[in-house]
Amino acid sequence: MAENKTKANDASVEDYLDAIEDESRRKDCKTLSKLISKFTKLKAKMWGPAIVGFGVRKYTLSGGREGEICLVGFSSRKAGISVYGTASASGNAELLTKLGKHKMGKGCLYISKLADIDLKVLEQLITNTVNAKA
Repeated sequence: MAENKTKANDASVEDYLDAIEDESRRKDCKTLSKLISKFTKLKAKMWGPAIVGFGVRKYTLSGGREGEICLVGFSSRKAGISVYGTASASGNAELLTKLGKHKMGKGCLYISKLADIDLKVLEQLITNTVNAKA
């Protein structure tokens, strides 16, 4: 059985964030890290080489394979910032309509910059996600 490629590791979150070349994106990612930490009450941890994650969510695939990924996380990508874990919690679909400029992927929220979205709505998305796990 194949093992998950994206796992929590001991790489430095601070080093990852400091290495983001675009100054504006770097600042947004540092702000996002603080915001998620505040609302999850969890410490940031690197998942794979490029995801800053908070907490753990266990899952089972249809074939019975089990795995785990961060409960909430984000990554700086070429086209913007990908936010993971916030799309599926109860009540979040309605909140996404109030978030501001974003795109949705398969369980992933894509934003260009934090200035494009309502941070209070993002905070509620994060809170709903954490409460759904509890």
